[in-house]
Amino acid sequence: MSYAATAALQSAVYTALVGDTQVSTLTGGAIFDALPPGPVPAIYVRLGAERARDASDKTGAGAVHDFPVTVVTDSAGYHVAKEIAAAISDALVDADLTLARGALIALHFLRARARRVADTREIEVWFRARIDTTGA
Repeated sequence: MSYAATAALQSAVYTALVGDTQVSTLTGGAIFDALPPGPVPAIYVRLGAERARDASDKTGAGAVHDFPVTVVTDSAGYHVAKEIAAAISDALVDADLTLARGALIALHFLRARARRVADTREIEVWFRARIDTTGA
């Protein structure tokens, strides 16, 4: 197992979301790893957390990465957040992402959770990436 491709995976996911016309339009380009200082946008997408585990086999080294992409909004309802979450899913599921380190074998939807957090609505959309890290 190797954790070597984790930064490359996050970079590729970020690039895919920023480059997706629907996601960018719906979020106004507010896609972050860390929120910028000052007031936060009324709606934004946050990357960051993940869980990784060994997926090596006799053919080589590998890892499975489970990670959320979170939509956060101060809207009273969930409708807009759900539209964005669906666009994110469309952009990432089975995407052919090129990683700077390692090779993406598969990228699938895992689960989602919508919840109220203080005065915001959040939708976490979890994905599972299988990465071949042989030689990474």
